[in-house]
Amino acid sequence: MKHMVQRRRVYAGAGVVVLAGLLAAGGAALQGEVDAQARSVQAPMFEVDPLWPKPLPNHWLLGSVVGVWVDDQDNVWIVHRGAATLSSDEKALDLKVGECCRAAPPVLAFDPAGNLIRSWGGPGAGYQWPESNHGIHVDYKGNVWIGGNGAKDAQILKFTQDGKFLMQVGRRGGSAGSNDLANFGRAAKIWVDPKTDEAYVADGYLNRRVAVLDADSGKMKRHWGAYGNRPDDRQQGRYDPAAPPSTQFRNPVHCVERAGDGLVYVCDRQADRVQVFRPDGSFVREAFFARNTLGSGSVWDLAFSRDREQRYLFIADGSNEKVRVVLRDTLEEVTSFGDGGRQPGQFFGVHSIATDSKGNVYTAETYEGKRLQKFAYKGLGRVAAGEQGVVWPQAK
Repeated sequence: MKHMVQRRRVYAGAGVVVLAGLLAAGGAALQGEVDAQARSVQAPMFEVDPLWPKPLPNHWLLGSVVGVWVDDQDNVWIVHRGAATLSSDEKALDLKVGECCRAAPPVLAFDPAGNLIRSWGGPGAGYQWPESNHGIHVDYKGNVWIGGNGAKDAQILKFTQDGKFLMQVGRRGGSAGSNDLANFGRAAKIWVDPKTDEAYVADGYLNRRVAVLDADSGKMKRHWGAYGNRPDDRQQGRYDPAAPPSTQFRNPVHCVERAGDGLVYVCDRQADRVQVFRPDGSFVREAFFARNTLGSGSVWDLAFSRDREQRYLFIADGSNEKVRVVLRDTLEEVTSFGDGGRQPGQFFGVHSIATDSKGNVYTAETYEGKRLQKFAYKGLGRVAAGEQGVVWPQAK
């Protein structure tokens, strides 16, 4: 009997220990969930679509992709530099030393399913194709605008969607600085306002301004520099993140786009900042992102989320190889996705970014990235604050 009582005590003690362990484990799991929630934020959720777009025909290759835009039919347009940016091995292919391959035409358009539906571009009669094409925009009338950042590119071009030439503003080699009313200085991107029929130009790699012109006539209407100042082209020296912010834009002024509420957002790429203006050029506010980023900077391009309020900004950061997700009203970064690499969902020089009507995000890569990627929108939800890394498709 004595031994039975002792065994019962042992079993009871063991049960208490097991129960305590279970309670501790449950508490730890619950605390882990609480900690995970504390480290998460509500933001748009995305998954890379590794099967989009579909393969190009005709053994075509992409060079550095330096512009992406989504038109009103959700067709995705890109402009790339073709043979000019192919590697030595790719150029050997382009010379047709074998059966494959050659550079695709500079302008390509894909339907929402990823099928190639248009291809054209390059030098032609009546216009000066850029030495180094840069940026693409399809306006509310369906016209296609292209800039250029070649050494002598002082012009922007407008075409129909089939590649018929419509207008050239500026002349190659004609740039006379940031206060020139007739030419540009290596323009990076154009955006046309459907409310006013004004074309906003991020101008650019040589100049230090936003220029606004009549989208039909090409006549310059106004322009401004950082903080709404008159542009000044004097050299500023190397970017120093510890120094006071520059009162002028650095090169390049890499993007410009107007939100539905009328605010104009500008990428001052090498200064690691976004500046916000009213349409007349009056300054509203600014924010810095990865402010210690040197070299090519952290703010390469931006796009708005497609909800009515355009609550979020998506910023392409081609130096740190990610897309930053930012609250538009406060310019606070809440999360980011992507990482450096060549696998789907990774980036090598993520240069340009656009969104479609369904909230999907499209990115274009320059340097050796040379591709277009789609990130499918999965609704609003809790995601990791800070860095999410590669947003790979979840197992079904």
